[in-house]
Amino acid sequence: MSPKRYWEAMMALLNFRRRETPADRTANGAVEAFLDGYSIEVMPRTAEKVEDFRTLLPEGTRVYIAHIEGTPIDDMVATARRLASEGYPVMPHFPARIIKDRATLADWIARYQGEAGVEQALLLAGGVAQPVGEFDSSIALMETGLFDKAGFKRLHVAGHPEGNRDIDPDGSMKNVSQALRWKQKFSETTDAEMAIATQFCFEAAPIIRWADDLKAAGIALPIHIGIAGPAKLQTLIKFAIACGVGPSLKVLQKRAMDVTKLLLPYEPTEVIADLAAHKAANPDFNITNVHFFPLGGIKTNATWAIENGGASGRPANA
Repeated sequence: MSPKRYWEAMMALLNFRRRETPADRTANGAVEAFLDGYSIEVMPRTAEKVEDFRTLLPEGTRVYIAHIEGTPIDDMVATARRLASEGYPVMPHFPARIIKDRATLADWIARYQGEAGVEQALLLAGGVAQPVGEFDSSIALMETGLFDKAGFKRLHVAGHPEGNRDIDPDGSMKNVSQALRWKQKFSETTDAEMAIATQFCFEAAPIIRWADDLKAAGIALPIHIGIAGPAKLQTLIKFAIACGVGPSLKVLQKRAMDVTKLLLPYEPTEVIADLAAHKAANPDFNITNVHFFPLGGIKTNATWAIENGGASGRPANA
């Protein structure tokens, strides 16, 4: 072979791209459909690092604002106001165990509404062991009636596909399931739309079993499944252990044993693809949305969504 022919052959090999097959197109379409309408979580300090969310997130993306113990309500409201001004519906956390009393809760609601036009909230117990005041659960917050009185249009509650040792120390699902049954009944009396926003997991099979079990138990609330965004493996393992992630943690542990993958960032490609395929094959599957925890950074997570979500991942000003 002449040098010229050899060089042409090598260039052709380097420039080769595998043609997309019908199966690829089907799979890609399922993932794009599954990611459509995804939400993402920020904190005031992480939001400050983003110059303009419109360069990262699709128009209308719901943005949760995590309220970590010790974060001033002023910072929370300011973040909500900034996101709303950029055109994003905001869903702040209301962690029951860090709210002192009914008056404090009413003040937070009024400030979010008056200063940022907030109409939705994630209600949860919160990660602190001892309540600072009269509330110890999301149920206690709902029982005040303050969210209905304020006309909130959407309320989300926490879900735990792999259980929660803080709620069920014996490792069962008894207490978390009982709480979800109560919230299902509450959803039938409130004007607000309700859904379950879950802790993140790394494997599709236990998520699917849990979702199917809820439906069989008569819990019809839509599920927004928590997914950890791209991040360093060590970072994810640290967060997973701290947040009580259950059996699916073995996915990360197995990856950590593979030296060829140890230094590569984790991406949620496999779990998303598996859930998307299941949703495509079972359109009535009760997981309706993806909720990202951007543990590796908001920009990193948003970039992954743009690259994998097609039109559903495009930023607002694309």
